[in-house]
Amino acid sequence: MHLGKTMTYQQVMNELKRMGTAQAVKIYKRHGAGDNLFGVSFANLKVLQKKIKVDHELALALWESGNADAQTFATMIADPDKFAVSSADKWVKSIHYYLLSDLLAGLVAKTSFAAKKSAQWRKSRSEFVRACGYTVLSSILVKGHTIEFEDGGSILRTIEKEIDTSPNRARHAMNSALISIGIYMPQLRDEAIATAQRIGKVTVDHGATSCKTPEAVAYIDKAVARLRKKAG
Repeated sequence: MHLGKTMTYQQVMNELKRMGTAQAVKIYKRHGAGDNLFGVSFANLKVLQKKIKVDHELALALWESGNADAQTFATMIADPDKFAVSSADKWVKSIHYYLLSDLLAGLVAKTSFAAKKSAQWRKSRSEFVRACGYTVLSSILVKGHTIEFEDGGSILRTIEKEIDTSPNRARHAMNSALISIGIYMPQLRDEAIATAQRIGKVTVDHGATSCKTPEAVAYIDKAVARLRKKAG
């Protein structure tokens, strides 16, 4: 793993504070980030990431800060090969903000224990733990990895059974997982579409934002059409 320029924890925190803006703070708060943040754009986080590249120990320290920007950055510089199951469980239990759930899912999807954690977290009653579990599943499929046909069918049945009674952000992640199965598992596409039709509209409270939860059938149809066009 190629390592970049080393920075200390305090140097990174100072840099994040310097890069923060009041406007970004307002935006992130609307999305549920809470009060402990600097408001750093993803463009600036990526610039900083290029300097550091991978620093797993620094990532662990940044997550412990509880600062939303630092935790976001932690998911960007953590090493999937060094990320322990215990750390994944610790991180996911501390999440209070859906974007961090999505980012952590992207990191976990790169680990050797991705499938196992996804299956475990999908059973959780916690909003963001369950959401993260389903987003890990979506990430696995998007990356071109496969899951067993029988597992995919079982997941669709679970989504149909539990989505209406699941917590807010978990419903969004479950809908996204259904969509991912429909797009990336052709053998289950018809079943995914039929499942989505039976579920109907999935209602998610996105707060004071313009975000929306996609209508699954239409999204699957458009995505599949794009993939077919791209394939020629």
